[in-house]
Amino acid sequence: MIILVLNSGSSSIKYKLFDISKDPEKLLNKGLVERIGLKIPSHKQALEDILNKVGSKIDAVGHRVVHGGDRFSKSVLIDDDVIRAIEDFTELAPLHNPPSLLTISESRKIISGIPHVAVFDTAFYYDMPECAYFYAIPYRFYEKYKIRKYGFHGTSHRYVSEQASGILKKPLNKLKLITCHLGNGCSITAVKNGKAIDTSMGFTPLEGLVMGTRSGDLDPAIIPYIMEKENIDVNAVMETLNKKSGLLGVSELSNDMRELMKEKGKNKKVKLALDIFIYRIKKYIGAYTGVMSGCDAVIFTGGIGENNPDIVKEICKGVISKDTKTLMIPTDEELMIACDTYRITVNSQKK
Repeated sequence: MIILVLNSGSSSIKYKLFDISKDPEKLLNKGLVERIGLKIPSHKQALEDILNKVGSKIDAVGHRVVHGGDRFSKSVLIDDDVIRAIEDFTELAPLHNPPSLLTISESRKIISGIPHVAVFDTAFYYDMPECAYFYAIPYRFYEKYKIRKYGFHGTSHRYVSEQASGILKKPLNKLKLITCHLGNGCSITAVKNGKAIDTSMGFTPLEGLVMGTRSGDLDPAIIPYIMEKENIDVNAVMETLNKKSGLLGVSELSNDMRELMKEKGKNKKVKLALDIFIYRIKKYIGAYTGVMSGCDAVIFTGGIGENNPDIVKEICKGVISKDTKTLMIPTDEELMIACDTYRITVNSQKK
């Protein structure tokens, strides 16, 4: 079965084409169409360009959707009800869900008559324990506005968890894993017996670890304090916390780990940024080890987690026991999406 996977942004579409009937699965084509709205006039034109490039009969399409809210616990076949639900959660993911919806809409027109499947980043965290996803704020805010921890990067965490099971030669439902997705965006998840029981990202991707440009955890009272001192509104302070903080904000140099590693021995602010980055990850690993009463393996993935053994070594120092395995596993969210799409397509055809 030939499956096209689409991962849409506001001005780009990343794609991969897989033959999932092969064992192992075969990647047939991949690419990235950028500058939609500038060089390329529309998502429709971008999709037509992608179809010209892949030049293959497509049996199904898998779409990455960032936010499925508290409705979707797994990947689903897309129909009008699913589209309306994704629209309902647009307020919670204003930068991510709209381009996904646009790509879904256009691709269902252009590549019609075949199954289209939505794979949600948030689905992996759907059934976390309530004590992990509720915030200690008035309960009515959850009832009225659905304020809770949702978690993100779920497709990546699920993929590397399943890969770890094979590497460790032990069933996933018998393992306690801590998965660290470290890139420009960073998150860490506790996976016990194949289920996510806690994760660092929260109501939005801003919570948790220090990231390339995001602050991660901080005292919420800092927000009104900065607003008053800097005489700025909430939009400006949130812009700072999302796009001007993290490694970039502390180092005052870059959010690119490669650049920072070159300068760490020369620049005090760079060293401080890296120390905070590593310390925050250590704290979460220690906390999640405690929550699960042990840990069989800590997994590192993402651009930083896969390509920076020195950073991984520093993270592991003093926090990971001798009995805990350390694994570096390249993530492949698109392959996970393709596998879900294959499974759902096959099941739908049996009905």
